Amino acid sequence: SHPPSLFLVTMDIDLLHPDPREEKAKHKLKRIVQSPNSFFMDVKCPGCLQITTVFSHAQTVVLCGNCNVMLCQPTGGLAKLTE
Repeated sequence: SHPPSLFLVTMDIDLLHPDPREEKAKHKLKRIVQSPNSFFMDVKCPGCLQITTVFSHAQTVVLCGNCNVMLCQPTGGLAKLTE
């Protein structure tokens, strides 16, 4: 004879508004929306000022197409930009 009792269950985390820093720190597959860690960047050559697109996790040395200056060196993960 009682109306069904409704109770509110609150979650420990807010799934609609996750903290961007916490999401970035998570593994790329464990995020609420999967997203890669890698990206492409436009690097300007310090010598001739030509812009070259470089992959963030490049595994080879990237040279400027114009003047053969080294733009980035591979490391274990993110490529290291040379200035």
